[in-house]
Amino acid sequence: MKKNNLIVLAVAFAIVVVGAVNVTNAENAKTEPGNKEEASVAWFVSNMKEAKEQNKLCHDNPSIQSSPSCVNSLHALQISFAGGNRTR
Repeated sequence: MKKNNLIVLAVAFAIVVVGAVNVTNAENAKTEPGNKEEASVAWFVSNMKEAKEQNKLCHDNPSIQSSPSCVNSLHALQISFAGGNRTR
């Protein structure tokens, strides 16, 4: 009987820990600087100043580098440096 109680206690503890980690991660996600509404590549191409600012945020914070805003801002900057859709 004690073994069953120990197992139940361990499972309950694990659930509490996982819940606490999820709450902490959710709170961190709300405060991340890159968590504004995700902008498209086209929007960043039209707003190069914001693309540069977003790219700097992404460069300074590796945890958000794979977010859509970071990927889109980098792609927009690559397009601008390559000259857009011009033929060579």
